[in-house]
Amino acid sequence: MNESLQQNYKGVFDGRLGFGKKPAVLVVDFIRAYTTPGSPLFAGPVCDAVMQTVEVLAAARAKGVLVVYTQVLYNPNGLDGGIFVQKVPVLRRMVAGEPLAEIVPELAPHPQDVVIVKQYASAFFGTSLASLLTAQGVDTVILTGCSTSGCVRATAVDGMQYGFRVMVPRECVGDRRPEPHEANLFDINSKYGDVVSKEEVLTYLAGLP
Repeated sequence: MNESLQQNYKGVFDGRLGFGKKPAVLVVDFIRAYTTPGSPLFAGPVCDAVMQTVEVLAAARAKGVLVVYTQVLYNPNGLDGGIFVQKVPVLRRMVAGEPLAEIVPELAPHPQDVVIVKQYASAFFGTSLASLLTAQGVDTVILTGCSTSGCVRATAVDGMQYGFRVMVPRECVGDRRPEPHEANLFDINSKYGDVVSKEEVLTYLAGLP
């Protein structure tokens, strides 16, 4: 991209939403399948994102902020996975009782948290998430999880389309490779939400009443 095109792109796609008044933290698919060496879905950088998210969840809970998890689970026959499991057959392993489908122990849900089961990329698609957030008066979704190029991006797009301010702490999302990770953070920040630092999120949470 030449310099003039870069300047034009920057001028059009560098807007900021900023944080709203009432947030929720969304933890997308931080499951053992992505953090267990030898798993067909293992993604090393996701392990770092998991550990970076620990502090965010602690800060959110200290302020009584809603924390919502997503977990991918399918019927053993795979029919509820539709075309998605045809495209990525390994996903059919994500069934109840499969250890790789469990949420990582470092981020184990607390009793007051909500766990939503999903079958597709977006945390909003075919789930009660939008209704839950709306009923709780949430206007800001602090989006963590994996993978940046898959379920995180899809969730960011839908989050914006449902009218939420999507804030993505870059340290708290991960992918298998740096190239798709950075490219999708760029696109999310350009069109669908704000990509921010973890410190910005922690400062915002600390300032909540």
